Amino acid sequence: MSRYYPIMLNIEQCKCVVVGGGTVALRKIAGLAEAGAKIVAIAPEPADKLRQMALEGSVELVEREYREEDLADAVLVFTATNRGDVNAQVTRDAARRGIPVNTADAGHTGTFTTPAVLRRGDLLLAVSTSGASPALASRIQQELAVRYGEEYAAYTMWLRELRTRLLAAEEDQHVRRKLLGLALDIPKPEHAQMMDEASWSRQIALLRRELQERSLTFNGDE
Repeated sequence: MSRYYPIMLNIEQCKCVVVGGGTVALRKIAGLAEAGAKIVAIAPEPADKLRQMALEGSVELVEREYREEDLADAVLVFTATNRGDVNAQVTRDAARRGIPVNTADAGHTGTFTTPAVLRRGDLLLAVSTSGASPALASRIQQELAVRYGEEYAAYTMWLRELRTRLLAAEEDQHVRRKLLGLALDIPKPEHAQMMDEASWSRQIALLRRELQERSLTFNGDE
């Protein structure tokens, strides 16, 4: 049983290769597109949807059989074909080049797995069972989608802006952490509203006043 290390990668404009052109490949491509990757798909007979994506410019499509040189300069590789021999070859080639590879074929596990993901703007929730049960990971992801609705996109954006302002306005790291912790108690619907400079100043002043009154300690990360 593999023991995985969770990590968040910034792959914006980085070359990621997907070998395959069917349903599984499209699912991998969708996730890479959300992360802003530069996607290269290799498939001799791609799905119509993949061809359309290539015409729209969101994917570079190479309509032929896979070759090892396709992996040049790639930071991530995904195999998603229905041929075990091709998946195995891609996995070996990527390993030889030191490139992390995700393999759809259960017989060739590759070096990383992809979790079930829920995105709400900057909020990113990922669930993995380390390959034991993708269905369970998907079920938990669906439950999280109910708990953390679309409003969390605006909420997270609001918290980012607040943190940026407090970094500039408050030198004491301990105080900043307390203020950011207090901010989590503000009703979320208000965060969807755009705030001008005066509103931000009032909000920070209110947080400072509440901190003085409550004298609470917050241990969350800044």
